[in-house]
Amino acid sequence: MKRLTLENKRSIRGLLFVSPFIIGFAVFYLRSLIMTIRFSFSETIMPEGAAAGYELRFIGIENFRHAFTEHGSFNQQLFSSLLDMSIDVLLIIFFSLFMALVLNQKFKGRTFVRAIFFMPVILNSEAINIAITMARAMMMGGMSPVSADVVQAAGTSGPNMMYYIYMMSELGLPMEMLDYVVDAVMRINLIITASGVQMIIFIAALQSISPALYEVARIEGATPYETFWKVTFPMVSPLIVTNVVYTVVDSFIRSPVVRLSYDTVFFLHDFSLGSVFSLVSMLAVCLLLFVACALISRKTYYHN
Repeated sequence: MKRLTLENKRSIRGLLFVSPFIIGFAVFYLRSLIMTIRFSFSETIMPEGAAAGYELRFIGIENFRHAFTEHGSFNQQLFSSLLDMSIDVLLIIFFSLFMALVLNQKFKGRTFVRAIFFMPVILNSEAINIAITMARAMMMGGMSPVSADVVQAAGTSGPNMMYYIYMMSELGLPMEMLDYVVDAVMRINLIITASGVQMIIFIAALQSISPALYEVARIEGATPYETFWKVTFPMVSPLIVTNVVYTVVDSFIRSPVVRLSYDTVFFLHDFSLGSVFSLVSMLAVCLLLFVACALISRKTYYHN
């Protein structure tokens, strides 16, 4: 038997690492994907008088034509979901990398601070969201008039955004940049909430960098700015691709177009049109991921 080379051994380890995903996809998701494709190219017929079941009649791309040309909100929600996703990815990656650099420093209470930044990931679970929603409803519903006044005051307080928008427009900033800054400010809470896992990944990448590299940089007289761009950033760049993929998928499952597909299937009982919404949005996200990963991989530094 021919002995395996180091490259072959690494390939086998990589295959074993992704094998749970491959097995899970083949067992649980492949059949659902095939059924979604069948529904999207067919008309769903519910026979009258039947206890249960349905019939599919092939109609080609008629469902796709209806989704893009006749449906009232699909195009708008798909475009807004992709636009919001693009904005969120950039902001979350930059914020999580910046906070990972801060949290990787040695200071008292570092573990507690890290737990605080990861807490939104836990609080973002469905059960916690339901509990918070019920508590807010109780406060606003008259359990305590004082509490309701506090909540209302907290919701209306804050900086006057129109003043800052006017000030930045007077400085001559392009409207495209101004719109992006405004969107970023309005998404601060979402960015912090969605950055917990990315921070942990970046912290793990930072801790895996050999201290000898930083020692060599100090001996050569490199400034902290130069050390970041010549040592830190290239060494964590492979994890940027990982975080981009995770962020896009995480943002996609919370997007309005996914909610539209869910409501169309389970509330309107239009399985064919809901399958089209799901399939088109999935393909759009896959295309976005392919383009983003291809562009980032060109500047990614892989080391042994």
